[in-house]
Parts: sequence; C-alpha cells; structure tokens
Amino acid sequence: MTRDHMSETARKPKIVFWGTYDLGKPRNRILAKALETKEADITFLHHDVWTGIEDKSQVSGIGTKIGLAWRWIAGYPKLLWRYACLGHQDAVLVGYPGVLDVLLLAPIAFIRREKIVWDMFICLYDTVVRDRKKFRKWHPVSVFLYLLEWVAVRLASYVLMDTKAHAAVVERLFRLKAGSVGTVYLGVEDQVFDITGDKPQKGSGGPLTILFYGQFIPLHGIKTIIEAARLSRDRCYRWVLIGDGQDAGKIRDMLETTDGDLDIVWKPWVPYSDLSVEIASADICLGIFGNSEKAASVIPNKVCQILRCGKPLITRDSPAIRELVETSEVGVKLVPPGNPQKLLDAVRDMEEEGLPQPRADLLEIMTQKAISNDLYKYLLK
Repeated sequence: MTRDHMSETARKPKIVFWGTYDLGKPRNRILAKALETKEADITFLHHDVWTGIEDKSQVSGIGTKIGLAWRWIAGYPKLLWRYACLGHQDAVLVGYPGVLDVLLLAPIAFIRREKIVWDMFICLYDTVVRDRKKFRKWHPVSVFLYLLEWVAVRLASYVLMDTKAHAAVVERLFRLKAGSVGTVYLGVEDQVFDITGDKPQKGSGGPLTILFYGQFIPLHGIKTIIEAARLSRDRCYRWVLIGDGQDAGKIRDMLETTDGDLDIVWKPWVPYSDLSVEIASADICLGIFGNSEKAASVIPNKVCQILRCGKPLITRDSPAIRELVETSEVGVKLVPPGNPQKLLDAVRDMEEEGLPQPRADLLEIMTQKAISNDLYKYLLK
C-alpha cells in the first residue's frame, strides 16, 4: 500500500453543519450530537435567527417580521463567506428550517462540487397550507411557499425526513421519484428525558393523571382530548394539558363551557427541562389525535420522549407510528384519530391493565447510534 493511499484511507471525512437552523428544536440538537459520534472533522457554521420564536407559523406583528428579516439579511453574507473560505468538504448538512439556506447555498456548493444534505424535517407548505389551513391552496403565499420548496428539494443532493411515511408525502407533493427522500428518525435527548430510576408508583389514592403536552395545533387533536375528558365524568381522572398555539382560543372556549366538576388543568407553558418532571408525575401520557395526512405521517417528539421515560402511551394509529410499533402492545395503545370515545376506552383499558410500562427496546431505531448511522449514510453516500 502506497503512502498516498494510506493517507487517503485514514483521512477523516469533512462535514459542515451550515445555516440558520433552529437550535431551539430538539431535532437539530440531536443531529449535531449525532455528527460528533463518528470519527469525522466537523465544522459548525451557524447564524441564530430563531431565538424567541417557538411556532414559526405564528410569527405576527410588523416589528417581529422586520426583526426576523434583518437577522436573516445580516447573517447570510457572513455565513456564505465563511463557507466559501472553508477547505473542501465531503458534505454540507443543512438543518431545519433550511429552505432559504439551501437556495442561497446551492450555487456555491455547486461550484465547489460539494453535496448538500438537507434535513427538511417539516415541509412548510404541507404544514401551513394543508395541515393548519392558514392560507388557501392558490393564495399567493401558498404558491410562493410551494415554489420555494419545489426548487429547494431539487437543489439538495439528498432530502431527509423523520419517518418513511413523511418522506413519501414529500415525494408525492413535489413529484419526486419514489424512494428518493431519505429517513433519519427523531430520537430523543437522553440527558433530559430519563426517569427510569425514579418512576412514581400508582396507588396513592389520588385521581388517575392523564398528561398531554405540545403545541395547540390541528395535528395534535386537542379537541379530541377535551371531548374524551367530558365523557369521563364517571371516573376519577385528572386531565393535564400543557401548551399554547394556533388553537388556544378555541381550546379556551371549550374549557369555559365544560362542567366545573371535571378535573381539567391547563398550563400554558413549562420549561423544556421540566417536561420530564411532568411526565414522571403522570400515570398515562398522550400523543397526537389529529386526522390530517400530516398527523398520519409523523412520530412527534413527545412520543419518543414518553417512551424514553417508560410511561404508558396512547396515540393515534397511523402509517408513521407503525414504523415504531406494529400494533397496540404492552404499555402502548393505538386508537383511531379524532375519536374521543376510543381514546377514553384506551385510558380505561390501560388503567385496568395496571398501567404497564412500554418495552425498553421500542426506541431501538431512535438511539443515538442508529441516528448517527442513518445520517452518515447520506452524508458519505
């Protein structure tokens, strides 16, 4: 073996995680950690745009929009210059939300002959127009979003989504070749969501506590949860809702017209670091119950976090969740979307079964090692 060949085989791959990706999202933090688990030369070139903006579809007010636009305008020249000055990279990873990043990065990456791996993660058009119905299909904003993403998915060498079902939605929506969009599962931040050594025990004599947390958006099906709570008057249940968002006004109206004898608690917000405490305090945790195509194609963060904490889970049945569990099993109940009676039946069944814990190996496809292997498969392809 020649010296040059030995040097080439020993060379670490060079990868840059580039753009305005939102480090407030667990997805991007998990990918950043996954990058560092391999023997690779990793560079992080990041400009913070999203601090203080949790729900991007809810950005409103001229001041907020101007401030957001200014942070973008101010950040891109520096980001692009720093990338152009880097030595050759084997791949450029662009995180969520990265549609503008891809559009601006592509010309320089093309000149440098470097592939772009875009973790699309959430399709803006699908989310804003089809799922949340913020704009009609042919509204100028809808058309603009679609065109931006239509171009971006073609400029990227590889596009990644969080489930195979979600990848298939993007392929159909943007008329891409079947199987062309890759999958890297969500994973979970183990250092935040781990109560395996301190699980509260049922039997204190208090009410059964059922927890939902997340944004109040159509995908999550909060109305279904409240309707199930209304049907549970004959049971000693305490329903805890944590969150805020697009449907908060509608949820508030529903709660105000609910009988006072129902035990429903709404906490608009708790710190991310305290979610594991809320999970530990619950007997049963809830996933999502929306009936849209998007709801059928995703496994939300909360599902992974709940399973990591070893808590009983009830969530909607879907092609996406079937990638994780084949059917309802010990500690996991899958119910039809938008059906409060089936949700309540699942709660009762789980209670009668003694609140069993889910299998510890359910998250095998979402371990840090599995995510790292899946990610590098595309980065080094």
